[in-house]
Amino acid sequence: MIAGISILIVFLVILAIILFFAFLYYFPFGLWIRAQAAGVPIGIFTLVRLRIMGIPPSVIVDSLIMARKAGIEVNDSQLQAQYLSGGHLDRVVLSLIAAQRAQIPLEWTRACAIDLAGRNPLDAVQTSVNPKVIETPIFQGVAKDGIQLNVKARITVRSNMDRYVGGASEPTIIARVGEGVVAAIGGSDNYKEVLENPDHISKTVLAKGLDAGTAFEIVSIDIADVDVGRNVGADLQTAQAEADRRVAQAKAAERQYAAQAQEQEMKAQTQAMRAKVVEAEALVPAAIAEAFRSGNLGIMDYYRMRNVLADTEMRQSIAGPSAAPSQAGGSGGTSPPQTPPQSTGS
Repeated sequence: MIAGISILIVFLVILAIILFFAFLYYFPFGLWIRAQAAGVPIGIFTLVRLRIMGIPPSVIVDSLIMARKAGIEVNDSQLQAQYLSGGHLDRVVLSLIAAQRAQIPLEWTRACAIDLAGRNPLDAVQTSVNPKVIETPIFQGVAKDGIQLNVKARITVRSNMDRYVGGASEPTIIARVGEGVVAAIGGSDNYKEVLENPDHISKTVLAKGLDAGTAFEIVSIDIADVDVGRNVGADLQTAQAEADRRVAQAKAAERQYAAQAQEQEMKAQTQAMRAKVVEAEALVPAAIAEAFRSGNLGIMDYYRMRNVLADTEMRQSIAGPSAAPSQAGGSGGTSPPQTPPQSTGS
């Protein structure tokens, strides 16, 4: 019996402690007292409602205290709406305080819109007060004389609150400035003009209004460095000459191959004609024999013909190896018989 009562007492004590801490959790009297001491009129039941809604009361109270102490008129409903929308109350309130100190017109709705757009409104105010310097990469432009120039610039920008929501960011500014720098260099007749007056590039680029539609306002564009690069015109001429040379070589090779093909064709025709000559020479002995048999050729005529052939061969051997072969008894033909047949007509 006594043990059961002891367990019950322990259970009631634990339950009381839990209920006490739960009461303090939903009724943050310490936070309410701090708000009242700071002069912020917020009720205890409002804090309870915030706890039930899942909003940390300390975030609302701290933001409300900062705003009221800085003289910014804002109520807890506006803070609750911004927190439930996924915003950052500390950024919004601090940006409003900084804008008020710097005398920059910034409303609560615009600051909340900047925050909900994924940008930091405090950075926007600080950039508007203290302009930001953007270092650009090296831009390469070619003047009209074909000389390449490498230009590096520094862009000083400040925030434009009216276009900070929906305006283009820094990469767009850099791209537009690079386009303007290349165009300004390309419009110069001589690269020396750019080296003598680099501020001509800055004035030309600023006159184009490159900050239109961006979240920034360009304060100045300063040329940090100008270096002379390659002679692009000479490189293009060299490349064109090399291309022309290759085209000429290709055409010459085409003509050479055509000539070689024609030469081989003529050689084949020459061999064919030589075959016909050999074939005709092979018929000479048979014709001579037939002439003997028919009595159209005598023995003395045959020996005179042989003497003429021998004399011709001797002259050709004396003239050299370049002489043409004998037509009647040359190479490839069968020599006539040394002893002719007996003729009945001589």
